[in-house]
Amino acid sequence: MNAKAHSHSDAAIAQRLSTAEQLCAQRGSRLTPLRRLVLETLLRHTGSLKAYELLDALRAAQPGAAPPTVYRALDFLTAQGLIHRLDAISAWTACTDAGGEPHDLLIVCTRCGNVAELSDPALSQRLADCVAQAGFVLDGHETELRAVCTRCQQS
Repeated sequence: MNAKAHSHSDAAIAQRLSTAEQLCAQRGSRLTPLRRLVLETLLRHTGSLKAYELLDALRAAQPGAAPPTVYRALDFLTAQGLIHRLDAISAWTACTDAGGEPHDLLIVCTRCGNVAELSDPALSQRLADCVAQAGFVLDGHETELRAVCTRCQQS
């Protein structure tokens, strides 16, 4: 099982933004200044942000940012696989490896919003098999698991 964690150095963020722009261009879409700002804000933040936390953070750089435009940017970035919508906590987080290896499991701390991306195709297949035995089909390529991180367990 392979886990990926957020990296927050300026060089790493610049590289991830460059990768995002390249991926969007390859797919015939555009990383507009607002979309880029939303992605950069999520990349710089540890863990995840709820929509209004994100809006507050964005207003420092873009005072006129409004909920509809932020939600459209979030929808775009999610559709491009650059961020994850975390249903467990109604928040978003940057994908740690949007241009690299796939991941199929998201572990979400329900207390602090910290996220780990894992890749375990065998486990995902077993989950899909269990879901199929119950008469269902998974509706997505990622499975979100609710958990409590080590830091929150200790506090």
